[in-house]
Amino acid sequence: MEDTGRLVVALALFGLVAGLALLARGLGAYRAAQQVAGIGTSRIATLAAGEVRLVGVVEADILTLVSPLQSVPCVYFRSRIRERSGDDARTVFSEEKAVGFRLRDASGAIRVFPRDARWDAPLRFDAASDWSGGDPAGLNLNPGASHGPAVDDREAQVAALLTVREPVDLPGAGVAGDPSLFSTTLRAGGFGSAGAWRRDYEERRLELGDTVTIVGSALPFGDLDDPTTADRFDPTLALDDPEVAMNLAEAREAGILASTPEEAWGNAAIPGFAIGRPARAPELDAGADIPALASHEEVVAAEARFEIAASELVLAAAADHPLAILAGPPGEARAREDGRVLLAMAGAALAIVSAMTLAMTLPGTVR
Repeated sequence: MEDTGRLVVALALFGLVAGLALLARGLGAYRAAQQVAGIGTSRIATLAAGEVRLVGVVEADILTLVSPLQSVPCVYFRSRIRERSGDDARTVFSEEKAVGFRLRDASGAIRVFPRDARWDAPLRFDAASDWSGGDPAGLNLNPGASHGPAVDDREAQVAALLTVREPVDLPGAGVAGDPSLFSTTLRAGGFGSAGAWRRDYEERRLELGDTVTIVGSALPFGDLDDPTTADRFDPTLALDDPEVAMNLAEAREAGILASTPEEAWGNAAIPGFAIGRPARAPELDAGADIPALASHEEVVAAEARFEIAASELVLAAAADHPLAILAGPPGEARAREDGRVLLAMAGAALAIVSAMTLAMTLPGTVR
């Protein structure tokens, strides 16, 4: 009987923890649903500062991401690889990233800075290796960098999507890809050998061209707390590292810190110089090839993309208005959040029943 009592207690504890977890997740979904339902959709062209809801299509701004599991250009991904063998299971790869992008509706476009955003992205890839450990159809591990330049030309985007690349074998791992992609995993012990472990792959993404609903704050770019990193999801990219600050202070004191980009980098500080279309004439050695200067139209277009006026309205998270980026139009986004709220109610019921079971069982099992 004591063994039965301990089993009941263990199950009740599990039910209590699981129920509370579902409840906490559901409360977040409830707040998101209220956000979506409580604000009307604004037009970008007539936007005013404050809390807003916008609906539009995702466009690339300066950079895009390349998803780890399918190598698809996107602005957000959350990817995971789990391995299982018998009763054992472990997560061997998990990564979540986002970059700034533009949202466009019928009236115009606005920049979105997704730092600290809450994302609701669709599941784009959900597959498992076969009984022999072979890779599932659709797996196309990214063999290169996780970021790529934004491409404006639609024909170039189509060509990039249709390009077939040969997979690269990852030595000793039994998976296609670049070792640098999974360096953290390999340092922690690597993947299991093919056949001994089955792999589950999961990737959520928001891609270029997706319709999204965004609830957040429209505010002038100059009012952002940290404009240099507000378009990034990775907090480690912030330039507030104490060691970096110490190095800068030492360089200033020693007089070796350049005061201008031109002084530090020379011609490399000229916009467009690195791609052979400098915005102004560079200083070159005698006999060097002189690159063609960028046209006035190219310079203006580049400035419009890379230079953001302090007064330009952007979408971002604020202290009193969190940023939520949800896939689909408002009706679809609200329906998903309502489903999570119902799940939270079930979790609350599970937690109550589990707590009552513990209260009735513990006095008889704990001595």
